[in-house]
Amino acid sequence: MLNFQDPALKQIHEKIENNERLNLSDGLKLFQTNDLLGLGKLAALVKERLHGPKVYYVFNQHVNYSNICVNRCKFCAFRRPKGHPEAYALNIEEILTKLKQAGNSIREIHVVGGLHPDLPYQYYLDLVRSLKENFPHAHIKAFTCVEIDHLARISGKDVKEVLSELKQAGLSCLPGGGAEIFAERIRQKLCPEKISGQRWLEIMKIAHELGIPSNATMLYGHLETLEERLEHLLALRNLQDQTKGFLCFIPLPFLPQKSYLKEISPTTGFEDLKMIAVSRLMLDNIPHIKAYWIFLGLKLAQVALHFGADDLHGTVYEEKISEFSGQEGEKALSREEIERVIREAGFQPVERDALYRPV
Repeated sequence: MLNFQDPALKQIHEKIENNERLNLSDGLKLFQTNDLLGLGKLAALVKERLHGPKVYYVFNQHVNYSNICVNRCKFCAFRRPKGHPEAYALNIEEILTKLKQAGNSIREIHVVGGLHPDLPYQYYLDLVRSLKENFPHAHIKAFTCVEIDHLARISGKDVKEVLSELKQAGLSCLPGGGAEIFAERIRQKLCPEKISGQRWLEIMKIAHELGIPSNATMLYGHLETLEERLEHLLALRNLQDQTKGFLCFIPLPFLPQKSYLKEISPTTGFEDLKMIAVSRLMLDNIPHIKAYWIFLGLKLAQVALHFGADDLHGTVYEEKISEFSGQEGEKALSREEIERVIREAGFQPVERDALYRPV
């Protein structure tokens, strides 16, 4: 029998026990409670039902092919304008050289970058094709919906054709970035040049219908309200009802240190754990919730495994976005390190591929 300090959690526990779907009002109660341990118990209960003692990770490597971007999102510390001394764009050979340093056992290659004004459409097709040829056993998880929209514009093709050609070249799935917060009020303040939340959802729907699964994300802890967080989660849940194409949801805390929003205080561990737990409870149809240790820090991500998260991302090797954002701590993990972290938290590590199949 679970005990709760907050009576609202008892009511929600009854709904969970009866397999009733939580609504926006329930979500607000979850966000507003101070009974963090009670909230964690609820999320852990749902996680246990879905995955038992298993916690997943992947042997992967990130490729951020360029930080040059035509958008000027205020929360982004990664972007550099063309001609800036810190701006870069990697050619395909440079990318292959970087990846080969990690060896041939990579299970997933995670590729994202800025909206480069000059890279031709063929570069992206050639990049995916080269990655697949050189790492045939790896899944290529490449290009956010924002990048896919950009490729459609520079190629003069529609999104369906772009995704079909990328899939033919070797694309396995899409990362979940670029979603930020779907609320138009927020996007107009923080990223007015970026595609709308509705457009992001439209592109994901097309990808799923083409048999290209994806992750989903939310950037939280900046100017959004709790209601806007929940509306974002419910929009993802609604699309998942239609397509069943989302593999995993990743809540990403905003890192203000080097952004244009330095006056915003970083999220606390209390808020981060609450966000993980609420995500697990609201997204009843998305199988996996990720504790993205690159943004959370490894120690808090380990605790998040007791708050509904069942995935600890991966070994990473190199990832530039958090580095430019000022996040400190580990930059890469070995298999042995990530498995130790999972075991010490009391769970069973399971190495997976990009589609969450054990390997």
